[in-house]
Amino acid sequence: MTGLATREATKARQDEVQRRGRGLGWMSLGLGVAQLAASDTVRRISGVDDSPTSRAVVPLVGARELIHAAGLLTSRRKSMWAWTRVAGDAMDVASLGLAIAHRGGRRRRRLLVVTGAIVGITVVDLLTAVQATRAKEVGAVRGSRRGGPMELTATTTIRKPPPKVYAFWRDLDNLPTFMAHLEKIRSTGNRTSHWSASAPFGTNVEWDAEIVDDTPGEKIAWRSTGNADVPNAGTVRFVPAPDGLSTEVHVVLSYDIPGGAIGKAVARYFGEEPHQQLDDDLRRLKQVLETGEVVRSDGAPWGKRARKEFPQRPAQPLSDAEFAKGAQA
Repeated sequence: MTGLATREATKARQDEVQRRGRGLGWMSLGLGVAQLAASDTVRRISGVDDSPTSRAVVPLVGARELIHAAGLLTSRRKSMWAWTRVAGDAMDVASLGLAIAHRGGRRRRRLLVVTGAIVGITVVDLLTAVQATRAKEVGAVRGSRRGGPMELTATTTIRKPPPKVYAFWRDLDNLPTFMAHLEKIRSTGNRTSHWSASAPFGTNVEWDAEIVDDTPGEKIAWRSTGNADVPNAGTVRFVPAPDGLSTEVHVVLSYDIPGGAIGKAVARYFGEEPHQQLDDDLRRLKQVLETGEVVRSDGAPWGKRARKEFPQRPAQPLSDAEFAKGAQA
């Protein structure tokens, strides 16, 4: 309930900022139209109608207000446009201060009243700008912490018949042989299992999974259960290839990357872009089924490492010493 209440409170604040921003937008629209359409009246009410400079300044301020109105009424970036209004208010107050210093009597009193009104509007603009900025920052932080579903698709063709490819995949013990990030899969029932996988920065994630659709030789579908570290689901279909000898393997995988957009960017930076992972996994599946082992370049036998890639040499099987070293790593 606490998390729900927090989300509702944040949403309420963001809605309030949007409403206040639209209100300021309508205010800017009214001021802009008045300063452009009735410039002489605005100058007279303000007490600056005796200044030749005001004939040019008042319409310019009106045009600026119309620009603010367009931004506040049409854009969702209320914080940026609210801050531009604050900057405009500061310019107006400074200009009015100079005008007050050079006038007296009735004009001075008019200017004082107008300046007081502008100061009040400035306070509202400043409050709106600060709240809009805070709402934006809170939304960004919450978004960076909230994992979003990512759907990946990949396909490969393996020169083996569908029943054999299906049988290999259905034996869960085989999956870590070609899925690079899988550490271990432990069967807990006919259709249930416990998975452990490596993650960026030397961490591990675990989850329980169940097979929800199992059609021998054709299809396997699964999903994570319970409080999984990385909620996920997937489907793999085994389709006879046109040559009558091979199998088209079609994989659809969806899961949440911890950290949302930031997590995806970090994973990509460290050479662990999810789409590339899946493509590489299927490439290794093809190698295992067609050659009996994963064939890698001896220039980079353990695959990519961020910023430490080597030129690829002709592929060849790992030696026993290299395989033993990799198993110990």
